[in-house]
Amino acid sequence: MVEVASNLRPESSTTCAIIPSLAPDPPAIIDIRVEDFSAARFRQGLGRLIDSLSNENTADPPEIIAPANPTNYGDRFFFDIYGNSGYYPPIVVLHETVATVNQTLNFFQTPHLDEDDQVSYHTLISLLGEIIYMVPPDKRAFGAGNSIFANQDGEEAVQTNPHYPPSVNNFAYHISLESPDDGLNNGRTHSGYTEAQYRSLAWLVAKTGVPEDRITTHKRVDRSGDRMDPRSFDKDYFLAWYQIMPKDQAIFIGCAAPPVSLQPPFGSPSPLGINELPLIQTYPNLPRSSPSNP
Repeated sequence: MVEVASNLRPESSTTCAIIPSLAPDPPAIIDIRVEDFSAARFRQGLGRLIDSLSNENTADPPEIIAPANPTNYGDRFFFDIYGNSGYYPPIVVLHETVATVNQTLNFFQTPHLDEDDQVSYHTLISLLGEIIYMVPPDKRAFGAGNSIFANQDGEEAVQTNPHYPPSVNNFAYHISLESPDDGLNNGRTHSGYTEAQYRSLAWLVAKTGVPEDRITTHKRVDRSGDRMDPRSFDKDYFLAWYQIMPKDQAIFIGCAAPPVSLQPPFGSPSPLGINELPLIQTYPNLPRSSPSNP
């Protein structure tokens, strides 16, 4: 059975959904919402003239918007399936495609009603250094199933689907590097990424406001033990580029809170008492019923 998107849809395209459905066998959903794919939604200032005062190392790289099909991404949720806060500060997760840019775009732009086939990144960086925006940063890209971000404060993951393990997707911004020709296979290493890719990656990450200690890789957050990407990634070379890039928050990883009248849908009043506040960047931690809940 296929049905049109349920009443858990947000009030607007950049509003958080409230809480995932706990239906035992949720139907496949065709999202008929007309998305806003305006340039500013992907990055503030995107589409303006490049600053002529920028030097060649920090100037804007080429940027393209090529939206993924809505079946391949979803909303960021205000609460997890247990009614606990869906909040964690954002992280950046680095990937590689193990495919060409065109193959990757074709797959992400194809509708997939089977949840096992739904996958996406927020942004792709080609071998030439082109930045290709696919999923708006206020949405949840399906980039790292069965994943967790571990740091000095503990382990962070949010379960948004009762049929799948918790993951970092609800608070992650996923960036993938196009693999080189000798990396279009399952080998453990390849020749590495281009200078243009490292430069564009550093420029892009510097636009997110995410601190260095919350920049991670698919390999590090993966709990299955199967993910190796990005293979042959030179972290030191990336950080050398990252350090010289101007830092701002032109890419806002988050979504607006749903109306106060709708939160929370399961009992006690929300501690926030406001209806327009970015979820990922500035929410205080909401109470969690049990630290053992996924």
